[in-house]
Amino acid sequence: MRRGDIRTALLSGLTDGPAHGYELIGRLEEKSGGTWRPSPGSVYPTLQLFEDEGLVRCEERDGKRVYELTEAGRAEAAERVEKYGNTPWDTDTDFATEFQGLMRSAAHLMGAAKQIARSGDPAQMERATAAIRATGKELYKILSED
Repeated sequence: MRRGDIRTALLSGLTDGPAHGYELIGRLEEKSGGTWRPSPGSVYPTLQLFEDEGLVRCEERDGKRVYELTEAGRAEAAERVEKYGNTPWDTDTDFATEFQGLMRSAAHLMGAAKQIARSGDPAQMERATAAIRATGKELYKILSED
């Protein structure tokens, strides 16, 4: 994402309702189809800034700080989405689709590896380890191609 999109993303994410920081991070990751997960180091300072600017109000719920858009926050969210055309994660749908496919494949690989780790015998675990190492080498080869 472009620098500065965290502001638009968080405001947009809060239009779905109040959330604490990690809930909002998960919400944005889900909305982006897994292509983007903002870091707590960018989310929490931005939420604090929003509170200072009067764009969100914050209250303590079950030991967590829950943020909710104010009227000014809803107006800025709508303005930013209109100005930039989309939410930040919608700007490159081809990349998002390819990324999602790659991540889905990696998750399937990890699932298979976990099954072997839980119920495979030592020989199967050794073969699986070799297969994953070979796959990793192949991926690095792809990166090194011109």
